[in-house]
Amino acid sequence: MARTRVTPRIIGRLRLASQGLLGEGLPGVPEAVRGMTAMQAQDLQAALWAVGLRVPRAGISAVRAALDAGTIVRSWPMRGTLHLLAPEDLRWILNITTARLVQGMASRHRQLEIASGDVEVCRKIALDLVSETGGASGRPSGATRAELFAAFEAGGQPPTGQRGIHLLGLLCQSASLVPGPLEGNQQKFVAFDDWITTSRDLEREEGIAELLLRYLRSHGPATVRDFAWWSNTTLTEARAALATVSGELVELEFGGTSYWLSPGTAALLDDGVPGQRTVMALPGFDEFVLGYTDRSLVLPPEHAQKIVPGGNGVFKKAIVAGGEVVGTWARQGTGRAARFVPEPFDGDGSLGPAALAAFNRSVERYESFLAS
Repeated sequence: MARTRVTPRIIGRLRLASQGLLGEGLPGVPEAVRGMTAMQAQDLQAALWAVGLRVPRAGISAVRAALDAGTIVRSWPMRGTLHLLAPEDLRWILNITTARLVQGMASRHRQLEIASGDVEVCRKIALDLVSETGGASGRPSGATRAELFAAFEAGGQPPTGQRGIHLLGLLCQSASLVPGPLEGNQQKFVAFDDWITTSRDLEREEGIAELLLRYLRSHGPATVRDFAWWSNTTLTEARAALATVSGELVELEFGGTSYWLSPGTAALLDDGVPGQRTVMALPGFDEFVLGYTDRSLVLPPEHAQKIVPGGNGVFKKAIVAGGEVVGTWARQGTGRAARFVPEPFDGDGSLGPAALAAFNRSVERYESFLAS
């Protein structure tokens, strides 16, 4: 059988496959999050659907239950942005990423008048508060952001002007606190050691190598530069890590650039890459779009502003067809009159009949997810 010729759309479909978005998906919520290594999650509802897309039999209640049980966690491990992770992975990833992240935020922290002594004061305040709110079930019930901010204020640490959220971020990035059980669409903060009782322990070089290997398995084909941006590590460290794990990966050259992926995903080039007619409604901030510093292979540069209007960092919901982002989608109307409407990039503003039918099936699945 002839090997499939590599094109941008083929790379996009290989990424769909490696991310668990084609075929039978992944077996469960914790397995999906662990398999993805880390999933962008600053928009909670979008993150819940991102997991649901990869676990076809899971409803929103199952993903929320995993957060409540601590079988998946949500914190700020990379790029100052919330992600979903497996609980045993959070501490060693923080050990790799926190120092560089805090260094990069030093100027902003000076503007907010946050010094190391202030962080220590808030650490004690926060840990005292969340220990007082421990639940009778044996799992901590935690404290809300508002409760923590009120305690900071009472302790002489004003949370105004983003100061509070930066202090909370620092406490989470230093593994003192972690967002825990949900209260509506917000999470209560709990003591890290109370919520995550088992953590892996990896040295920095070993950890970066594992993080790179898992990123390329779950996001490949991708470049080392993609990984360095995604993980907030240096390109030098990423290249050194590649030298230790490249034997477990396959190199794919396209356009003069080396892309790396798992052997299982690479085998699809011989067996036939699925997804040619697949149309799906991705949430905003999905890893398929956001998980790479160079998105041009799957998102034509001339349309990038339609996904991130004005480059404001807010990613709209994306329609993916055959491995390429071809438009956005949105909810229009309210109540029983509400419907999900595709907004294609090109042409007359409508999808073809087959693509429209496939899009409708995808949003029906989304509605079923929200209802279960």
